[in-house]
Amino acid sequence: MNKVIAVANQKGGVGKTTTCLSLGAALSKLGKKVLLVDSDPQGNLTTCMGFYDPKEYRYTLSDLMNQSINDYDVKISESILHHKENIDLIPSNISLAVIDNALMTAMSREYVMRDCISKIKDNYDYVIIDCLPSLNMLFINALASADSVIIPVQTHYLATMGMTELFKSINKVKSKINPALNIEGILMTLTDKTNLTREVKQQLRSMCRDKIRLFNTEIPKAIKTAEASSQGVSIFEYDERGKATEAYFDLAKEVLYGNKEKVKDESSFCR
Repeated sequence: MNKVIAVANQKGGVGKTTTCLSLGAALSKLGKKVLLVDSDPQGNLTTCMGFYDPKEYRYTLSDLMNQSINDYDVKISESILHHKENIDLIPSNISLAVIDNALMTAMSREYVMRDCISKIKDNYDYVIIDCLPSLNMLFINALASADSVIIPVQTHYLATMGMTELFKSINKVKSKINPALNIEGILMTLTDKTNLTREVKQQLRSMCRDKIRLFNTEIPKAIKTAEASSQGVSIFEYDERGKATEAYFDLAKEVLYGNKEKVKDESSFCR
């Protein structure tokens, strides 16, 4: 049994990359074998894991997708980087930015990333894809590869702005390309004890009702999280007893074990 999770939101600065790394590290600590996939041309996940020098990696996600598009042997095993926290990574860099154009004329263009990941995913319990903040063909490829989507949402007045378009995109991929795709849940990030956080939480609950799961876990604001990224490690390595560390561990348990409330089909909400 394995699962592919896309971490997605078209807004930047909501904690997608941090969530990918922290969730991956937490699942690894719970005994799961984890692969992270950096599908953002900015390569933030790759950098946050301490892989700063392109000479450290032989192939990136861009290389793998080009190999697939051109019917070459996909060298996915040679692309894997091993992080000291027992997490693997398929790296990315700015070269991925040109893939969107190449995909436009590719055969089965929505499935190129999925075909690459399928060659290695059986070696892992969880594959987590860090999506770029854009609703383009590369983003559609990530959703076509995934079994579920986690949507990090910052506690901000504009948090729900644009989410309707994101839900529509997810629902369209589910109906046309990947019927197995579901929304795993919405994750509140960068929370604090202010009235604003409480108001955003209530707004999200009102939006979701019983159609989309809102994770019980909330990720608090923590300077240690940003500091950890600058050191190339997860929050678990950098701040073992911190509140954010505990929160991401709770999130991993929610992902592993779910909750008792059955999430209804989100398709009606996404229209």
